[in-house]
Amino acid sequence: MKKLFLLTLFCCVFSPLWANVSPKPEMEFSFVYQTANQPAIDPLHSEQIQCQDNQCLESKPLGVYGLQKLYCKKRSCFSIAYDYATYQQLIIAFEDGTKKQSNVFASPDTLRSHFNVYVTENDLKVEPSAAPTDRRSWARKDAWLSLGIVLVLELLAAAAYLFYREKSFTILYSVGLANLITTALSWMLLVRYVGDTAVLWVFCLIAEALIMRLMNPRKISFKDACMLSLTTNVTSYSIGMIISFLLAPYIF
Repeated sequence: MKKLFLLTLFCCVFSPLWANVSPKPEMEFSFVYQTANQPAIDPLHSEQIQCQDNQCLESKPLGVYGLQKLYCKKRSCFSIAYDYATYQQLIIAFEDGTKKQSNVFASPDTLRSHFNVYVTENDLKVEPSAAPTDRRSWARKDAWLSLGIVLVLELLAAAAYLFYREKSFTILYSVGLANLITTALSWMLLVRYVGDTAVLWVFCLIAEALIMRLMNPRKISFKDACMLSLTTNVTSYSIGMIISFLLAPYIF
């Protein structure tokens, strides 16, 4: 039974479960008009293109896939993706009926990035911006929803593991605290410097194991703390993937 349990966890860890409720790669676009006419953006007919080369010869729309989408307001856009292609291109429609295409630009190597989009008479020019990205992503609905889903799923998974291993249920307090700490660090700090969601997952896995062990030195060994952290994180990331897809239409 234990070997089957470990094999299941191993398969989950190395499967593509990154479409979950954790922070995902995002791009912010601020529009700078260099034209006399400044029509608002038409969100329904605008799209972000994923390019495999710098000429965008092989491309496909970012599309709508769970939370993955280009979201636009009248003067700005931002997109979320589970994994961006190497190069990007914008095709933006405006409320005056015009549609303009941007240059092909490289995807950044961080989870958060900011671009200026210069609107000219004939096209769009996208350039990386030195302006900081929106640091209030932790205050958005998806961040708080992420925390709620992670806490519920991981506490349930932890309770099941502690019952299976015949450990004290008071360890659940450290599981909850560990999740609050790692979720806050992920959304408020690490998301600005890390370029891969998988790195955040590994950070949470290790940090939560250490916190649970330090808070319960007489109740749980370091090996059990690692197994407990692995169990809770695999559960929240795999089931969280399904939940994020179901709730995506109601978040933004």
